[in-house]
Amino acid sequence: MSKTFSRIGKDIVMAIKEGGPEPEANSRLRAVMQNAKAANMPKEIIERAIKKAKDKDTSNYKEVIFEGYGPHGVAILVETATDNNNRTVANIRSHFTKCDGSLGTSGSVSFMFDHTCNFRIENKGIDPEELELELIDFGAEEVFVDEDGIIIYAPFESFGSIQKYLEENNMEILSSGFERIPQVTVTLTEEQKKDIDKLLERLEEDDDVQSVFHTMDES
Repeated sequence: MSKTFSRIGKDIVMAIKEGGPEPEANSRLRAVMQNAKAANMPKEIIERAIKKAKDKDTSNYKEVIFEGYGPHGVAILVETATDNNNRTVANIRSHFTKCDGSLGTSGSVSFMFDHTCNFRIENKGIDPEELELELIDFGAEEVFVDEDGIIIYAPFESFGSIQKYLEENNMEILSSGFERIPQVTVTLTEEQKKDIDKLLERLEEDDDVQSVFHTMDES
């Protein structure tokens, strides 16, 4: 849970750096605050992140993507948020190297993933089929119901327009986010999966890492 709070805290800093501290004028910050609420993030931790973004010089704080391969030909994409790029590069390279992987150049694996966005909204008598028809014009590709609400999937670039539509139509957004979905996956043996899991665990435990995506078939 502390790792989740740390990631959301960095998201808050990045959102404020990008669009200012007022949620009404910053769509990305509104989305992060919704995620903080969904994760039951304590108010004092949220306030601390906002204060950090306002008070500290965050000009060197940035998002950096790393791409590479783990063992057995599995492509891995790592999203980070860092205020010390040299430290982050060294750490990510070390994780790959120690787990028989290799860090690649920018663009070496990102083309293997579809960059998508998603929303979870409260299901208050909404007809998901009608909603899907409405949202197709805004780029939505999939709308379905689960036990926690209605889920919407769309391309990354459709995030702002769908968020605006949901807000203008008073549909409560419970959470939202971004994913990188592999276009093709690699099937491994159970022993080979353990090799990849070892690398993924090291990456996910790194303080600078926000998200990790890979092409290993987890079924």
